Amino acid sequence: MKTIVIYNSQTGFTKRYAQWISEAAGADCLALSAAKKENLTDYEAIIFGSWACAGGISKIGWFKGNIDKWADKKLIAYCVGASSAENPEIETALKQNFSETERKKVKAFYCPGGFNYEKMPAPSGLMMKMFIKALKSKKNKTEQEQAMVKMISSSYDISDKKYIEPILQYLRE
Repeated sequence: MKTIVIYNSQTGFTKRYAQWISEAAGADCLALSAAKKENLTDYEAIIFGSWACAGGISKIGWFKGNIDKWADKKLIAYCVGASSAENPEIETALKQNFSETERKKVKAFYCPGGFNYEKMPAPSGLMMKMFIKALKSKKNKTEQEQAMVKMISSSYDISDKKYIEPILQYLRE
């Protein structure tokens, strides 16, 4: 099956997953900026990956804007975020990015990535530092909020190749 993996990456985690998927699937791999200039009609499967931003998927509008045009293709989207794969809120967050009609055409997956403050653009890094400061100063933090403060206070990497397996399995079906 002729497949392309298109990614939008801010700090490298989404690009890493795109490369892993494309290598394992024998697929072409392009950054979103390059893919926008390409004719994708020859592909039988299109995989789009981007990073999580406040429960949304960055640049998902481009992908969603092409769903109807790609009706004859297998469509997959994956989101890379800073939460562990076990976070119960992930499924809800993935669902909110697609309408019920879109969910019938697109299979969505989550891949844990992490934070890389060194590669993060200054506005995003500043926003995160402000969020951490506000969370730290909050009185009566829940256990989950305390864990979040600890986790996002510095860079970390929880990405793992094993998280591409469900994507590859769905691609092969």
